[in-house]
Amino acid sequence: MATPLVRSIARAALARGNVVRAISTSNCLSASKADDIMEKWPAETLTELHDYDVIPDPKVVEAALRACRRVNDFSLCVRFLEAIKIKCGSKKNREIIYNYIIKELLVQVKPVLDELGISTPEELGYDKPELFIPQPDYWWEKKWYAEYGYDKKPAFQY
Repeated sequence: MATPLVRSIARAALARGNVVRAISTSNCLSASKADDIMEKWPAETLTELHDYDVIPDPKVVEAALRACRRVNDFSLCVRFLEAIKIKCGSKKNREIIYNYIIKELLVQVKPVLDELGISTPEELGYDKPELFIPQPDYWWEKKWYAEYGYDKKPAFQY
């Protein structure tokens, strides 16, 4: 059963009167109390949301971003988007699911990001490490050679 904090995010997803698939609720929620959603503690609510083993719908992402900006917490917005990207799993899934949430649903999330002045982690340069220098001379996993464009060392044995 969802706690009141998660229910408030689900209600925010219905703020415009649309019935959407919300986090863990299958019933239609009323949008009558949409104004008092996550007023005081959006960080606690988003932490609880992150604990669930789901990737939130774009409507829920929109409601969470609006709540974060309502309390003027820009860093929480960026961390929330980064947490969604991490929850997507492998690199292949990230390209599919995260791009679905951020880029392909231009109707829902991208205009909200522009309206609220929120940058994605990719726009801020947080998707790549700043000071990382690949050193294939040391132990690497097999997949890292392909990811960073290095051939295997000639004497490399499995």
